[in-house]
Amino acid sequence: MSDDLNENYARAYDGRLGFGRKPALILIDLVRAYFDPDCDLWADCDAALASALRLRDAARAAGVPVIYTNVVYHPKALDGGRFFQKATPLRHFIRGSKWGDWAPGIDPAEDELVISKQYASVFFGTSLASTLTTWGVDTTILTGVSTSGCVRASCVDANSHGFIPIIPREAVGDRHPAPHEANLFDMNAKYGDVVSEDETLAYLKGLER
Repeated sequence: MSDDLNENYARAYDGRLGFGRKPALILIDLVRAYFDPDCDLWADCDAALASALRLRDAARAAGVPVIYTNVVYHPKALDGGRFFQKATPLRHFIRGSKWGDWAPGIDPAEDELVISKQYASVFFGTSLASTLTTWGVDTTILTGVSTSGCVRASCVDANSHGFIPIIPREAVGDRHPAPHEANLFDMNAKYGDVVSEDETLAYLKGLER
């Protein structure tokens, strides 16, 4: 077996799904906690936020549905389950916490959907899959934080629900480059397509009304 990682994986995982015909853009958990150094969830990923906002603007121009997610828990975390027990920083997302406020520039429009979740995947315990199916969506463009957490979980579930997961590399972020790069590599190998922001913008431009 080859010692070269890329060569090794290319022997088994070298496919590409490609962009579909009808996408939706999903902005995952772009809230204050990840962008304020005073919070222990801070991930120093302002560049990912800026990229996601550029894609959001392009999606709006193309008439592509835009969906935002956040994490919100009951005041006593009654709906937090094992995830809340394991990941202690989730305490910052108790309903009413300032850390759950939208990050700068995130301003959902009246015709854009906000989905509040309690677990990592945007699909788990939500109506998202049914909604996308009703809309005729076949492609999910996933942006946000964190690459190794909610983005990855959403990518796997998008694939499992029959949607094409597209992950613009510049538009996702994590608190450390090691899990960020490892999860981009693995998502691209097995579940979706990790592409550039420019490639995604060109795709959206081609859909403009």
